[in-house]
Amino acid sequence: MTSPAIVIAGPTASGKSGLALAIAREFGGVVINADSMQVYSVLRVLTARPSPEDEAAAPHRLYGVLHPSELCSAARWRDLAAAEMAAAWAAGLVPVVVGGTGLYLRTLMAGISPVPEIPDAIRAESRARLAKLGNAAFHAELAARDPVMAARLDPGNSQRLARAWEVLAATGRSLAEWQAEPPEGAVAARWCRLALLPGREALYAACDGRFRRMVETGALDEVRDLMALGLDPALPAGKALGVPELAAFLAGETPLEEAVAGATRATRNYAKRQLTWFRHQFPADMGVAEQFSESLAEKIFPFIRQFLLTEA
Repeated sequence: MTSPAIVIAGPTASGKSGLALAIAREFGGVVINADSMQVYSVLRVLTARPSPEDEAAAPHRLYGVLHPSELCSAARWRDLAAAEMAAAWAAGLVPVVVGGTGLYLRTLMAGISPVPEIPDAIRAESRARLAKLGNAAFHAELAARDPVMAARLDPGNSQRLARAWEVLAATGRSLAEWQAEPPEGAVAARWCRLALLPGREALYAACDGRFRRMVETGALDEVRDLMALGLDPALPAGKALGVPELAAFLAGETPLEEAVAGATRATRNYAKRQLTWFRHQFPADMGVAEQFSESLAEKIFPFIRQFLLTEA
């Protein structure tokens, strides 16, 4: 018999964290982060991590646990999350996995292609070469060595370009070949999958308002602290929503209002992509076309209560 676990998915600013906290408090749960940016320290405000008060109201795991200099692959996050889920079950608690990183959630529930770990030296070489050549020339070089994978990639996506190059360099096989392998490593659980999918206009308004509040409540200081670390801006933490735009402001390259406008535009675009992905790729057991509210939680609780009372 598999143990129960709840997954809450949805786009940024849909209220997932609030729903996760409400569920954890109602049913005795542990909130486990599945957001690829909330795993990093420094950026509490800018990545909309739960507040210290929320973290004190119920157990929260995998928030701010990695330094911004680190990379967190989907497989690495899956291993961290699996350990936290096992600890929750051992304590008689329900794992409540919440986040907007679809690849993380899919890896947790369905597994991932068995790409070997890439040595740090090769990973560093890949990123150094990308920085030296620039995206267009690097993409052209990748296309000469791995035309199938290069054809799938946007030349502007530095992270995926570097990933394709390093996998080929380390394994001698295209990432496309590895991705064609059967997925491995899914966590065995009895899943209850919830999706918050509010209307686009309401979501955009929430994104805009939240980002402006972030700027007023410490986001600039966080980006300043991140910049002071002197890290490669191509690292994931350097690409968190709002970081490039606010960094440009702090460097004196753009006015604050222009930076905020650019960041809110990027956030809206990201939210739109998330909505599309979750509507078509996430197998929700219950989808709700609303943002989180206390009244919404009361509607969802009976569904969860029935799920927890039903044995596999």
